[in-house]
Amino acid sequence: MLLTLIDPISFIAGFATATVLWFVISRARPLIAEMRQNLREQREQAQIRKSSSVEENHRRLILRRAQGMHLAAPLFALDEILQEPKLLAPPAPVEPGVPPRYEDVITQTLPYLPAWPEMAAIYQPHTLTLSQALAGDGNIVIIGQPGMGKTVALAHLASLAANRSEKLGALQEFVPFYFHVADLNLQSQDPKNVLAPIINSASEQAPIFDAGKIPAFVQSAFKSGQALLIVDGYDEVPPNEQTLVSDFFKAVLKEHPQTRIVTTGAPEYLDGLIALGFAPLALCAWSDQGSRKFFEQWGELWARTVALETWAQNGPEQVDPLLINAWLGANSANLSPLELTLKVWGAYAGDSLGPHVLEAIATHIRRIAPANTPIAALETLAMQVVIGATPVFDPRKAREWVKSFEVVETPSETEAGQSLEEEAKTSSSKKKVEKVSTPNASLLEKMSASGLLVSYPNNRMRFAHLVFAGYLAGHAMTTYNAEEALLNQPDWSGKYLTMRFYAAHGDASRLVQALLEYSRLPMHRPLFSAARWLRDAPRNAPWRGKMFGTLAAILQTEGIPLGLRGQALAAFIYSNDPSVATLFRQFAVSNSFEMLHLAILGAGAVRDSKSLKIIEEALQAPSLSVKRAACMALAAINTNDSLEIAAQALLNGEEDIRRAAGEALANDPQEGHAMLKDGVTINDILLRRAVVYGLGRVKESWAIDLLQKIQIEDEQWVVRNAATEVLEMRTRMDTFSPMSLKPPHETPWLIEFAAKKGVGISPGVPATDILLVALKGDDPDVRLAALQYLKFTPQDVVLKQIYEAMYKDDPELRETAYQILWELGASGVKLPDPSEYGLS
Repeated sequence: MLLTLIDPISFIAGFATATVLWFVISRARPLIAEMRQNLREQREQAQIRKSSSVEENHRRLILRRAQGMHLAAPLFALDEILQEPKLLAPPAPVEPGVPPRYEDVITQTLPYLPAWPEMAAIYQPHTLTLSQALAGDGNIVIIGQPGMGKTVALAHLASLAANRSEKLGALQEFVPFYFHVADLNLQSQDPKNVLAPIINSASEQAPIFDAGKIPAFVQSAFKSGQALLIVDGYDEVPPNEQTLVSDFFKAVLKEHPQTRIVTTGAPEYLDGLIALGFAPLALCAWSDQGSRKFFEQWGELWARTVALETWAQNGPEQVDPLLINAWLGANSANLSPLELTLKVWGAYAGDSLGPHVLEAIATHIRRIAPANTPIAALETLAMQVVIGATPVFDPRKAREWVKSFEVVETPSETEAGQSLEEEAKTSSSKKKVEKVSTPNASLLEKMSASGLLVSYPNNRMRFAHLVFAGYLAGHAMTTYNAEEALLNQPDWSGKYLTMRFYAAHGDASRLVQALLEYSRLPMHRPLFSAARWLRDAPRNAPWRGKMFGTLAAILQTEGIPLGLRGQALAAFIYSNDPSVATLFRQFAVSNSFEMLHLAILGAGAVRDSKSLKIIEEALQAPSLSVKRAACMALAAINTNDSLEIAAQALLNGEEDIRRAAGEALANDPQEGHAMLKDGVTINDILLRRAVVYGLGRVKESWAIDLLQKIQIEDEQWVVRNAATEVLEMRTRMDTFSPMSLKPPHETPWLIEFAAKKGVGISPGVPATDILLVALKGDDPDVRLAALQYLKFTPQDVVLKQIYEAMYKDDPELRETAYQILWELGASGVKLPDPSEYGLS
């Protein structure tokens, strides 16, 4: 019945039409797809053409800003005076079933001390450049004490990125976004637009014609996964502001997970960053060779530029740079790059107030402060900044702080030249902080124009460097009673800087007593923070003896990690106290090999030639670590006698000692390098093999050429293989780069371990229980690998197991557990005393 209602002709016609139509569409589908692709590419090309000028302008602005982000910017561009920043390579992560990476003897023997990189400057373990550190897939936080050069490191990285440097490898085309935390208005973040702080700040800095295009440009860079976010100043702000920054990073990474972030941090305070997977990498201090190179570079630039200016020509006769550099080299032990810069500037300018580093800081503050500004105004401003824990402050409030000060237009020559040190001596009475009088509205503008302060949008301002604020506030504490206020603050850099400079000018006994009472295992953070005051404090300070006694007790305590004892050792070395060498000689007669190991490293670090006999005897010790330390100390002492003993160890020692001697001699660019060159030609297989490992540590092109020649021409395959090994290490620096951990359910060793225990690992479900089982297991590699994951779940049961691992007899497990606890403590996790877990 239904079929009779359908017209056959119409049906056939419709069917044929539909068939033809579908045939045409199917044949045209590739053409349509191609047209769509062409239209998409045209839109993308139009967008690229539209944004390319914006990006190029952005890169130029980043480069210009970065080149001025250093103390000597009024004199030289950054690239003219730069000493390439180096980061301490972190301990190699262990992955069961994967061969361990190559590590030299020096790195194996020296305790890993990210909070005390001055030791690394002496013994020179393995380091990374910034580009090498970023060759992995993780985000990094560059840590170091104020003045170590973190800002310069970020400025150097921003310059490389702005120039699309080939050194950056896979990050060459990444777009840099370079800010200080003061640039980013994070107080009023919009969770629906996480990039708003970046867009707003970039728009403020952009040319007026590009301002409207910045939002689309920023969004495009982050969506494409090619954004490099570089944020300075995280180390300067107190914990409440650090939380704002870390929450901002978390939001950015959640929405744009391919973004790479590099920021700065203090070794003691990394609130929130470790939980986000940031790898803390310590900025290495400059070696003696690095400092000498910097002095020479400064002298050459000064002679070509500054010395030709009229004021320099009409001033006193210029001293021979060789004499200046020799004097600087003899008085630069344990100084930070900031302090070295200020000393060399004062020496060449002839305006230094004295030879001490404190006088170099006072000189520079006077140099960049507005003319005729009362020192009391600077100190009052700094005190209010520190007491209020507001390193980035509101200038409207600051005007109230200093409004009572009036600038004297024509001071006497004596007043204008009075040093900060001299003013401290004139202070006689203590006052309450609340009674600090307050500066004049135009005074802040003059400070900003002179370079002492830095201004930001949204009514934000800060000191050009936190060291200057700490110095002025610490100096003011000799007049104003602020100890209690500081002690009650949460830990942040400005607090401890102020205490440090107060200890250099006044009696810090009360502060030291309080910090020693707070200090406890496993970190002893307050103790080691106060230990940095020893270098600049008066030799007759009443608290020095108690501080040295506490450090000595930790150094001699057996059974605790070398990472902890090594910090006490580093504190002794950093103090520059002449009695330290005698102390190390006394410790070197200990029956404990760990104590002997540390004492010998200490003797080498202070270049104690009187300990040579003890060190020579240590070359015969049963402990390999002691013998290696002895070789390192001989090269560090660097006298004719010590180098002769090292040469004899290289020529006649056991195989392991020869290698240690060869690697240690690589630290001496004069006699040490000459010995290595000569050793290549001697007909002794073990000697040549040891020399090869030494050459592997020489960062010179001639060393690579020599290794390549040995790799091909040496008659012995043992020597050729050693050359191949070190050359591969030099070409595969990515193996030292921090890498993000895979999720537990994607980690082969953990999956295999769980399967053996009859357990599965599900995505998104914490693997804490099976990781704790792995930590208690018998496989040493599995135990070490488990620790790396457990730090992300710092529950009480997890902390208890990490503590127990730290007290086991396995040295490698003990050191790794301590390193994990150090990271957790720095990230804000409250670490209980070991006694709470039945440990002591």
